Amino acid sequence: MAMTLYDLCGRDERLRFSPYCWRVRMALAHKGLEFTTVAWRFLDKEALAFADYDKVPVLCDGDQVVTDSFEIMRYLDKAYPEAPVLGEGVSYQRVLLFKYFVERSVNPALFRIIAMDLFAAVHPDDQGYFRETREARFGCTLEEFHQPEQGKQQLKQVLAPVRDLLRDSRFLDGDSPSGSDYLLFGSMMWAHVVSTQAVVEPGDPVDEWFKRMLSVHDGAASNALTVRDI
Repeated sequence: MAMTLYDLCGRDERLRFSPYCWRVRMALAHKGLEFTTVAWRFLDKEALAFADYDKVPVLCDGDQVVTDSFEIMRYLDKAYPEAPVLGEGVSYQRVLLFKYFVERSVNPALFRIIAMDLFAAVHPDDQGYFRETREARFGCTLEEFHQPEQGKQQLKQVLAPVRDLLRDSRFLDGDSPSGSDYLLFGSMMWAHVVSTQAVVEPGDPVDEWFKRMLSVHDGAASNALTVRDI
């Protein structure tokens, strides 16, 4: 029986841009697990009442309901131990550190680059909610927060150690991708789906890595609808 993943959608139901849902999608592909998705929007809180949660991703695996992207990845490793994504012990601690790096350093830089692109990608009925919640978080308007060139410089500095690693390694986790790759890829996919601008320079080791990531697992992410297709 295929699992069900509740997945954030935008102004087109096929536009799936959540960085947290993408990391789960890639973890599922890594393990070769079949799943279907349910399109979910920001204001559709009632649809997740069964999970006692108000955001996605939410994964339903039979009677098991798992929330939070990192907890879902951890659940998948425990329930389907073949082809681990996060690992245990020292490996788990290291990928946990990388999770915090992505969420607290990479994502804020990306948001500064794509803020208004993201706003445009959100369903019109959700735009008021999106603006209100994000402006309360940042303490300024989306237009003021949206500083693409500043964000690109910030991202370039933040990704320096990642760039150095990728000069000598095809993936963050070695010869093939795993948990660390999916954590960063989810965030880079966020920008790729909603924005037409390049967040890193062409030919940059991070750009080359992203292209490789699009092709892994039989191109699990390569055919994703982006704003370029609408």
